[in-house]
Amino acid sequence: MANVFAKNLSSKQVMATDGTEIGILFNIVMDAATGNLINLIVKPDMSLDASKYQADDQYILLPFESVRAIKDYIVVDKNIAKGVHKENVNL
Repeated sequence: MANVFAKNLSSKQVMATDGTEIGILFNIVMDAATGNLINLIVKPDMSLDASKYQADDQYILLPFESVRAIKDYIVVDKNIAKGVHKENVNL
């Protein structure tokens, strides 16, 4: 995956590889010790059944390893996106 600046990700649409609209990127969780990106924090689309995803208040958490592409949209693998690492998440 090519380098992408974090400022270019703000409010980017998140979609699954099958074309399902998941929502809008709100924030990213990073491990400060390693610099690894852990989760995407996403405001879910109104039509999305968010019960299939790990939720935290009005947001859903998608593991960063589910990201497949970042261009006009952030594309995630929906099967991987349904599992999440919830440590160190403080909205």
